[in-house]
Amino acid sequence: MRGVAIGLFMGASSLSMPVVLPAQAQAFDPAQVTVEGNQNVDVASILKLAGIAKGKPLSAGALNDAYQGLQNSGLFEEVSVAPQGNRLVIRVKEYPIVNAINFEGNSRLKDEALAEIVQSKARRVYSPAQAEADAASIAEGYREQGRLAATVTPKVIRRDGNRVDLVFEITEGKTVEVERLSFVGNRAFSDRRLRQVLQTKQAGILRNLIKRDTLRPEQLQIDKQLLSDFYLSRGYIDVQVLDAAAEVARERDGVFVTFTLKEGQQFKFGQITAVSEIEGLDAAEFEQALRLRSGTIYSPADIETNIARLETLALKKGLTFVAIEPVVTRNEAARTLDVAFTLKRGQKTFVERIDIEGNTTTLDEVVRRQFRTVEGDPFNPREIRQSAERIRALGYFADAKVDAEPGSSADQVVVNVDVEEQPTGSLSLGASYGVSSGPGFNIGLQETNFLGRGQTVGLNISTASDSTDSSITFIEPAFLGRDLKFKFNAYYRETDNENATYDSRLIGIIPAIEFPLSEAGRLELRAFAKQSSIFDVYAGEDANEDGDFTDDGDTLPTSSIIGDDAARGSLLSTGLGATYTFDNRVTGLNPRGGVLLRFGLDYSGLGGDVESVAMTTLAMAEQKIWNEDVTVRAIFEAGALHMLGNEPSRVTDRFFANGKIRGFEPAGIGPRDPANTDGDALGGNMFAVARFEADFPLGLPEEYGMSGGLFADIGSVWSLDDVSGYQNPVDDGFHLRSSIGVSVFWTTPIGPLRFNFAKALNKQDYDKEQVFDLTISTQF
Repeated sequence: MRGVAIGLFMGASSLSMPVVLPAQAQAFDPAQVTVEGNQNVDVASILKLAGIAKGKPLSAGALNDAYQGLQNSGLFEEVSVAPQGNRLVIRVKEYPIVNAINFEGNSRLKDEALAEIVQSKARRVYSPAQAEADAASIAEGYREQGRLAATVTPKVIRRDGNRVDLVFEITEGKTVEVERLSFVGNRAFSDRRLRQVLQTKQAGILRNLIKRDTLRPEQLQIDKQLLSDFYLSRGYIDVQVLDAAAEVARERDGVFVTFTLKEGQQFKFGQITAVSEIEGLDAAEFEQALRLRSGTIYSPADIETNIARLETLALKKGLTFVAIEPVVTRNEAARTLDVAFTLKRGQKTFVERIDIEGNTTTLDEVVRRQFRTVEGDPFNPREIRQSAERIRALGYFADAKVDAEPGSSADQVVVNVDVEEQPTGSLSLGASYGVSSGPGFNIGLQETNFLGRGQTVGLNISTASDSTDSSITFIEPAFLGRDLKFKFNAYYRETDNENATYDSRLIGIIPAIEFPLSEAGRLELRAFAKQSSIFDVYAGEDANEDGDFTDDGDTLPTSSIIGDDAARGSLLSTGLGATYTFDNRVTGLNPRGGVLLRFGLDYSGLGGDVESVAMTTLAMAEQKIWNEDVTVRAIFEAGALHMLGNEPSRVTDRFFANGKIRGFEPAGIGPRDPANTDGDALGGNMFAVARFEADFPLGLPEEYGMSGGLFADIGSVWSLDDVSGYQNPVDDGFHLRSSIGVSVFWTTPIGPLRFNFAKALNKQDYDKEQVFDLTISTQF
């Protein structure tokens, strides 16, 4: 590129040098200064750039300075400063004016995006140096997209009137994808497990859709830190990520990245104690507050969590400026680390102010409320670090930096927050397919930082062959300026008699508030109002005597359970509910697993037509085993509905356990109505399900995004209110169903797909099986 620019302006490489005065001449006092060759730059400006004043003698050094000043101005291709008799003649050849800037050969980056990159501008003086810099900037833009082979050449097309068109000829080249991520020196964890830690991914069969497989050299430094943090959190305190080498293929369209590690040995916690260096302060109570056990694997996160516990206890006891310093003693033979949490008098430093920059849309208060510290509070470096993590976790910013600097006095600190905003809205259009529900379409609109207030607003509409579901969601994460989340949800659901002999409609609103009870526990309190309708009931033809659901001429029953439900008309249910959730999978001390507990209680009867109590519970535990390549999971769910009035429950209120026991269709188990052709599922007032799962690699290249699983499900749906008055008996007893099967997980751009192949082991004759199912894989 440089050679082209020089070739176009050869005159710039042979500029005339000023004539040196004879050695005997001490100074030159020109009677006249003449400027020649200028067209757009006036004489006064040229003399000012040259530093020449009329009537002032000029030495040889002054003439050289005049030449350098004109040359360095960037306005002239050629410059000559020469005495001629008693005259000083300045000859210049101006650089042309840029008439237009064009881009050729680009398709991945549009002209508008490239125009924002370059600094050369139309109707300004052309600068070869700036054109070269612009070409390098464009190439850097392509490099950030993984196109390391991109080349950019600046060229000029001369026009009349000393004007030129500046053209950047671009060869984009192919995307340089990461063909292979390899590791050297890893013994404790497989390559596959370590690849999951990295943000950089290998190119796979979906390489045209997934962009995380393009090489970004700066990303490798982040990946090195991620690897180091991964090992440290698992007790490998001596881990070193020695190198991250990227070898580019000869065709420059692929790269092979190799991380070189030195794992070291894994250490566990040894003796855990608390020690006080503050006179009169007993450390015994602080030692009881620690939640570390000897023999567990060492993790820096465990240390930080327990420091926070001791700091909180100190504040409750009215102690300020208490510093908790962990003193770690290493035992090489036993590979243990003894930790003594030492209580010391800390430096008396206060937060003078918190400055926030870079948030053009997000309000300051949204960032500020992530701090547990306000102006005037004691300065706590650990709390500042945690605040930075909370800011990044919001998802509003591409980058967030938080640091502290000295304030106006020795005991004051200023906390600086520098954020870089990113788009927070999303519009999703998609299609779905379910074996039972058939094809469907959905549209979703969501903004997670509405008007810069940190609020979430969402609209979702989805349709299937037999149903329509739409909802509106609003979430205020800091209601009344506190750690109190206000949520509002309104929904509309309707079925159209595709897989049942009746239609139904549900309309409801649910306002709720949610707040923390502990680090891992939260409580939601809600009110609700919903209206349910059952209509267009088709009785069909049914056999009441021989028990089958066929058209064999038998007499139709006089009534059906579904028909009686529909006869009750539209029912309004209003009430209050609460849900407690405990989830330590993120906040807990075990990076390999965790526990999720959820218990809900809803009471209907504050007005309306229905009086009932419904209880639901969920308990889940998961753990990574075999060097974290395999995840095992156990899940238990149950629910109970109890009617308080004289009316029985309706089909729109009962439990169906849809999808909770694989191997059966949605609503494929539980009591069924014998009074219609299809034997409609009635649901049950009770359900209980236990599921056991194991996810594991299939041995395929990780870039395919495919893994496998095994599962076993067992459970039942049972119990109806009094149905003895019906002509045909209804089996609503407790009958265990069970199934086993295999799963294939596939991570795709449209979401994580799950293919289930199941075999029902225990079932009832009226149950409806489903051997294969395709769903979007969800997490609890």
